[in-house]
Amino acid sequence: MNVIEIKPDIYWVGVVDWAVRDFHGYVTPSGTTYNNYLILDDEITLVDTVKHDFLEVGIANIKSVVDPSKIKNIVINHIENDHMGALERIMEIVPHDVTIYITQRGKAGMDRFFDISKWNIKTVKTGDEIKTGKYKLKFIETPMIHWPDSMMTYVDGAKLLLSQDAFGQHIATAARFDDEFIDCASLTELEDATLDYYANILMPFGTLIKTKINEIQKMGIEIDMIAPDHGIIWRKKPDLAFGMYIDMADNQAKERIVIIYDTMWHSTEQMTLPIMRGIREEGVDCKVIKLRSTPMSVAIKEFWKSRGCLIGSPTLNNEVFPSIAEFMVHLMGLRPKERLMAAFGSYGWGGGAVKWLYEMFNKMKMPIVEPGVAVQYRLKPDDEKKCYEFGRNFAQQVKDYQKKFAGTSTKMCKLCG
Repeated sequence: MNVIEIKPDIYWVGVVDWAVRDFHGYVTPSGTTYNNYLILDDEITLVDTVKHDFLEVGIANIKSVVDPSKIKNIVINHIENDHMGALERIMEIVPHDVTIYITQRGKAGMDRFFDISKWNIKTVKTGDEIKTGKYKLKFIETPMIHWPDSMMTYVDGAKLLLSQDAFGQHIATAARFDDEFIDCASLTELEDATLDYYANILMPFGTLIKTKINEIQKMGIEIDMIAPDHGIIWRKKPDLAFGMYIDMADNQAKERIVIIYDTMWHSTEQMTLPIMRGIREEGVDCKVIKLRSTPMSVAIKEFWKSRGCLIGSPTLNNEVFPSIAEFMVHLMGLRPKERLMAAFGSYGWGGGAVKWLYEMFNKMKMPIVEPGVAVQYRLKPDDEKKCYEFGRNFAQQVKDYQKKFAGTSTKMCKLCG
């Protein structure tokens, strides 16, 4: 990829990873990018690096803009390997007295990756600034969005927020900007990728995200471009990116139900059909996902998009089916809120799966609809009717629950001009 000037004298010098399909367990069917940025000013500044696998490409991109020996500052917004992986090699080609700006926690983590004893490192906190010339960099700590070391860098004079992992997506594309991507794909695809990224990575941090957005608003800064470390740069619709994050942090979801299930001898699978008919009878949209046929990250995204979720599992060894157990443990780690839950399943001579699921719902402190429904062996006509009524009742409960969130969605943000 050629480097691209995103603001006057500010360049994208990142790389596109077209081939990656597994990002630490998160399926990335569209690949991803590792974005980093070069500011040409009186003091030339590099913000973040790229994944180690692509360090030579990243260095070549920097060299196409400027001689690395002229770099004065390096900002590390986040120490995860895909953003700091090339730093050691970068340090071999920049001046020995280059200054690295990083949070205190970032420095402590960096010391676990590299021998930093000979590096000139300056720790920063929210409100700290450095002047590079016509531009001024303002640092904003964002701990646990999504690592303890994380921060963002605001380029004063460019109205540019270098947002590290926030507002990103896992998309490999020749388009660098939102308007370019929308022209060649669609706005719906961009919004879906943004939601997918949030659901699988940032879901646990909604309260922190709301607090941090409020903090940025109080700083009085104006943003007309958001440049994340993954995916598309928001130059036309930064307000949409902020609005989506505010909505997601407020646990917004559609009035729809996702059925996430797995099956052993198809009995649990057969239960999904009358349940779905009952849901649709109430006019509620429904999506059905079989776990062993669907990547975990896709199931998580569909869960997050839906106000209601039904989990279906056969009983195995008086417990839940293994793939369902894996999903539930993963979901519990994401700490979801305000999604209505219920369970169904089949069993042979002894039950257990439905009870196990309700125990998990309670452990997660999720709102629930009881009782669930369990069927022995194969469905009989009475069982089909019972499943149908279960679906109808759950859909009614979801519609009532959704009223709590009516009128709270936003797509605009005061930060964006």
